[in-house]
Amino acid sequence: MAQPVTSRQSIFSFIKESLQSEGQDYTQGSLRRAVFLLAIPMIAEMMMESVFAVVDLYFVGHLEDSSYAVQTVGLTESVLTLIYSLAIGISMAATAIVARRTGEKDADGAARSGAQSIVLGVGVALVLSLVGMWFAPDVLRLMGAEAKTVTMGTPYVRIMMGSTTAIMLLFLINGIFRGVGDAAMAMRSLWLANVCNIVLCPLFIRGLGPIPALGLTGAAVATTIGRSAGVVYQLYYLLRGSAQLHMKAVHFKPYAQQIRAIVRIAAPGTLQFVIASCSWIFLARMVAQSGGDEASAGYQTGIRIILFFLLPAWGLSNAAATLVGQNLGAGLPGRAEASVMATARYNTIFMGIVTLVIQLLAPFIVGVFTTNAAVQQYAVQTMRIISAGYIFYGIGMVMANAFNGAGDTWTPTWINLGGFWAFQIPLAYVLAIVWSWGPIGVFIAVPVAETGIALAAYVLFKRGKWKEKKV
Repeated sequence: MAQPVTSRQSIFSFIKESLQSEGQDYTQGSLRRAVFLLAIPMIAEMMMESVFAVVDLYFVGHLEDSSYAVQTVGLTESVLTLIYSLAIGISMAATAIVARRTGEKDADGAARSGAQSIVLGVGVALVLSLVGMWFAPDVLRLMGAEAKTVTMGTPYVRIMMGSTTAIMLLFLINGIFRGVGDAAMAMRSLWLANVCNIVLCPLFIRGLGPIPALGLTGAAVATTIGRSAGVVYQLYYLLRGSAQLHMKAVHFKPYAQQIRAIVRIAAPGTLQFVIASCSWIFLARMVAQSGGDEASAGYQTGIRIILFFLLPAWGLSNAAATLVGQNLGAGLPGRAEASVMATARYNTIFMGIVTLVIQLLAPFIVGVFTTNAAVQQYAVQTMRIISAGYIFYGIGMVMANAFNGAGDTWTPTWINLGGFWAFQIPLAYVLAIVWSWGPIGVFIAVPVAETGIALAAYVLFKRGKWKEKKV
């Protein structure tokens, strides 16, 4: 049985243990220990995921015509969130089912479930990749980009949309690793992907020796290569096998019943993120319409920085999904609920600290990414207003992941539908367009809606119906 962290165990040794891919039993022992053994690598993983967009933003923000380049990156990321939503939805189903089988001590069932998730994910990704590449310029026009942005950004969008399979697998396979409790492996794959991106981004953007200067397009090339490297690393360890999971060729033979089970969980899971992503797309369009290119560039800059701080909290909340799935599989619903409440407390503390950092240091942070004074002003406003709801974001994330980890993906989907589409978008429209508050009205709508979403999720979680979900 795992022993709790004591005063004799150094923080360094505990962190080192959390970053190793050794088998852990999260259905017994100290809950605090279990949360942090999972959360530390998951936080590092999510920080690395956020680094992709921030690195691209940093380098393209120093190009000539940087406002058009930054807008392209931001608008493309807004559209890619739809791809992320699908990837997260399928990976969420994989995490829930793999965690449940792991809690039941069914190693072969966990491997088969993970493999069938990959089969489904690759099929979906190939279709989306072809569609995205074909309609790349239309994507930018639909988002309200100017003609120059469309001309400059189309190659970037084509490459990014063409990398959909790499995006899908990076999310999906990490979801499998998280379900089995191997959060460290998920973290390392993103570290590798980001190191490649950080090294290659300036090379392909500015050129060096035989490498031509590709400008904005170079950022897409570097990001795609980086993500692909991470996927190769994942597949190597997934197929090689470990103490937690060992996939074999037979597991990848399409199995209709298993795929249907994954789809039943993934479909509402995907929908909940599509709902949220579409809301962000509408907000981005309203900012562009009411404030112009500089407001749009400032908003996109601010959002990318906000996500950098927000994704570690999502990583911490991911621990709830694994703990809920495995403990329900082990027949321990009380321990599953207690793990969620513990995770929520830690996330609240973290988000409170981040709120103070952003409120105090927003101008300095923004200044690193852009030198345009107007863009800086809008970015600072974006960060300060939206971060006002960070504590509630943290609570809402944990509750949503708890539902998803139990396989109850419909509850957070309905919450998102009401919170984003029935409340956030109409509120933003009234404030920004009807009352002529402009971009600030859009910014204000975000923390107001997110607070309501968090409160609704908490109330429904305490009712406990998620404990009865079978997967």
